[in-house]
Amino acid sequence: MLAIEVRDLVKKYDTVTAVNGISLEVKPGEFFGFLGPNGAGKTTTIHILCTLLRPTSGIAKINGYDCATQALQVRNSIGLVFQETTLDRELTVYENLIFNCYLYNLKKSVSEARIEEILRISGLKERKHHSIMKLSGGMRRNLDIARGILHRPKLLFLDEPTIGLDPQARIHIWNFIDELRKQEDMTVFLTTHYMEEAEKCDRIGIIDRGQLIALGSPIQLKRIIQGDVVHLRTTRDPEVEQFIQKQFRLSTKRTPEGIFFEVPSGEAFVPVLFKTFGDQIQAININRPSLNDVFIHLTGRGF
Repeated sequence: MLAIEVRDLVKKYDTVTAVNGISLEVKPGEFFGFLGPNGAGKTTTIHILCTLLRPTSGIAKINGYDCATQALQVRNSIGLVFQETTLDRELTVYENLIFNCYLYNLKKSVSEARIEEILRISGLKERKHHSIMKLSGGMRRNLDIARGILHRPKLLFLDEPTIGLDPQARIHIWNFIDELRKQEDMTVFLTTHYMEEAEKCDRIGIIDRGQLIALGSPIQLKRIIQGDVVHLRTTRDPEVEQFIQKQFRLSTKRTPEGIFFEVPSGEAFVPVLFKTFGDQIQAININRPSLNDVFIHLTGRGF
């Protein structure tokens, strides 16, 4: 049985199509990343999978349960961590956790054991009776995630769990998530704008304008681009871009950072470029393809 099964999923708002015919499968225990720019349809898709929205058409199933007709079964088998914290600021760490146990009708003995375990794993044991207002942003996100898995869900949705956190807090969050995955053998469905986080995923789906435009492992996706990628900024970008297109017969794209294009060998290409435009080049970056480069390649835009 698949953890997630989506077939021809569509969600429309009047004349706007937020999700446009998505189909994908996620296996049990898989770490799946869902990438795309703001407004691409990521959050809408997650809300459908979590039964917070009804699809216009198509099929969405979680652990075999239909998201449109078996909402209760779906909700009992998933955990969800939103972009924004949903903790009750008037309660303590413990009170937030025990309240969530009540919502899932867990027995008191089970609740207490799970709370102690999750406080230890999340690094919040010493903060058990602290007010939410006294926690740092990273600690609050840890608590959000801890609360989302108290009922031992088979599938955990993480919608940009580390957005706005400093690098150290993000490292602590991911150590916590990695520990949870080892202990619980959960399926994780992640959305993120941080490419180093996406690199952790077993597979990634890239969505743009409501459509799934690429699907595969990070290595498979980066193989879409052959050779090296070049990010170039000059004092005369339009003229330089036109020259590159005509002289080298290369396809280029304009980004906020300048000109983006791909070459078989950056090492061989750079001397020729400097010979022609050396005094006009302000910045040049040559790298092996990244996930962000793949997205620019496919859509003409960066994340």
